[in-house]
Amino acid sequence: MNPLATIRHHFREALSQLVDDPEELVDMVRSSQDPKFGDYQVNCAMPLGKRLKRPPRQIAEEILGKLDISEICQDPEVAGPGFINLRLRDAWIEQALLAASRDDRLGIPPAKHSRTFVIDYSAPNVAKPMHVGHVRSTVIGDSLCRVLRFLGHRVISDNHIGDWGTQFGMIIHGWKHFRDEAAYRQDPVKELARLYRLVQALASYEEKVSQSARLEQSLASGKDDDEEAEKRKQAQLREWNGQLAAARENELLGPLVDAGKHEGIGEAALRETARLHAGDEENRRLWEEFLPPCREEMESIYRRLDVSFDETLGESFYHDQLAGVVEALQARGLATESDGALCVFLEGHQTPFIVRKRDGAYLYATTDLATLQYRLETWQPDEMLYVVDHRQSLHFEQLFATARQWFPEADLELRHISFGTVLGEDGRPFKTRSGDTVGLHALLDEAVARARGVLESSGEQDRPEEFLQQIAESVGIGALKYADLSQNRTSDYTFSYDKMLAMQGNTATYMQYAYARVRSIFSKGNIDEEQFRQAVSTPKITAPEERALALEILRFPEALEAVVADYRPNLLTNYLFTLAESYSRFFEHCPVLKAPEESVRDTRLLLCDLTARVLKQGLSLLGINVVERM
Repeated sequence: MNPLATIRHHFREALSQLVDDPEELVDMVRSSQDPKFGDYQVNCAMPLGKRLKRPPRQIAEEILGKLDISEICQDPEVAGPGFINLRLRDAWIEQALLAASRDDRLGIPPAKHSRTFVIDYSAPNVAKPMHVGHVRSTVIGDSLCRVLRFLGHRVISDNHIGDWGTQFGMIIHGWKHFRDEAAYRQDPVKELARLYRLVQALASYEEKVSQSARLEQSLASGKDDDEEAEKRKQAQLREWNGQLAAARENELLGPLVDAGKHEGIGEAALRETARLHAGDEENRRLWEEFLPPCREEMESIYRRLDVSFDETLGESFYHDQLAGVVEALQARGLATESDGALCVFLEGHQTPFIVRKRDGAYLYATTDLATLQYRLETWQPDEMLYVVDHRQSLHFEQLFATARQWFPEADLELRHISFGTVLGEDGRPFKTRSGDTVGLHALLDEAVARARGVLESSGEQDRPEEFLQQIAESVGIGALKYADLSQNRTSDYTFSYDKMLAMQGNTATYMQYAYARVRSIFSKGNIDEEQFRQAVSTPKITAPEERALALEILRFPEALEAVVADYRPNLLTNYLFTLAESYSRFFEHCPVLKAPEESVRDTRLLLCDLTARVLKQGLSLLGINVVERM
């Protein structure tokens, strides 16, 4: 049972007798932040008093006069200027605990009105190894899928991978001019990634040479009378020249630069891209050869993360639809020509949404519109969520505004689930010591290795090797996920292996340890959990720590509703941490197996069992496994 939902239902009925639309007021029924004010507080009398031009305390008394909640709560209290304080009846809590114990869903019913969600997350470029930057999108998106499915909604997860476009033009050019066939046979993905980085670096060098030349010419012309602007240009020129000098000194790039291999390489890569898109036989063959090992590398990481998708429809899937998208936008009068390009001009945006460049090439905007159209026609969703970092906010604002004009009849909600950056302890984006982006395989390996060290230092080194490695994998990868999901998704956060593997505090390791500690009680008492659940009678709460733990257990559905209200998994991690802390206080003050009476023992065992089940279910919704022993 959901105490908050039940209380809100009764307040909705009472408030409906005072106002036509009570929903905003019903939302003011909330869990109390301080137990001395009861279990729940209602603060709607103040705004309602203002609306009705009557004293809020009088309004509160009138609400209580229309409220029938005696079976659930003790007599409500009006405090201060009009706060309504509520305390649940112990008998109601006890019945709710028993019902939750006998329900596989822990008393959480599926949604009465199921909605269809399409969730777009992870979305790596398949020709580049996945790195730390893909962690947030992947684990946040996966958790939202799990929570929404658990609540009874239809969810289609779609990994919109980058398997097309300029990156493959760079790889194909690199393959034709710089490949190492022995290295490719040994590790195709590593060699393709090397070729991509090499061509990208050479193209970047070429662009810097051109930019520096233009800047030098501008400075030499003496047209800039602004002294500060001239200083900025000189500083920029020094920076670019330093980068060019470093490239020439690089043992890999230097010889290629000296040999002029960078000249025209950017345009050459674009020509290879155009040939691929036009169906050139050789480029198409190379693309089809390169794609499978790249996708397998990507899937191997998803297997370790226990992440899967209903669909993996990359950019290549939509290539043949792009011309039709542009034609449809033109037919609706949305896309107009500007300097040879086709653009959608949107109210409130200074820059247009370009859907076709002047050279006829399409952009991410065009592909994303084709993707949105396909999803809308294929799955008829009520809502589409795009779990993508905050730097793409403008793109999604324009994408959604364009889509609403293109499909004005669609009853569709579009949401950009933005998130911040993973930082190193220096406050900058998390990198290796050499300055490279941290690869995801290496990140997972390090997390598991450190988890193994934590296990061995805690006296588990004599366990069988298979057991240790299995636990280390669950603990290490769980810690990595939880460290990310426990952050407010819109904030940057500082990555730390030591903090994420700590046995105390709001970490996955602490949660997994709490679960294992609860389960050990049943093991020590030689008690079969399933038989116990079927045989136990209505619990009887006798201690304040029992009641506090019971209340936290029953707030599980509240936590899940809070997660989906604004798509923030950290609200679930906060709840689980609060539950684990409440259990710790209960365990400290309330002996279980050595309880003074059998009825007290059974009540406490019931609380232990429900705590473990909620922890397990909650962690599962975060994509994290529990361990039976730690």
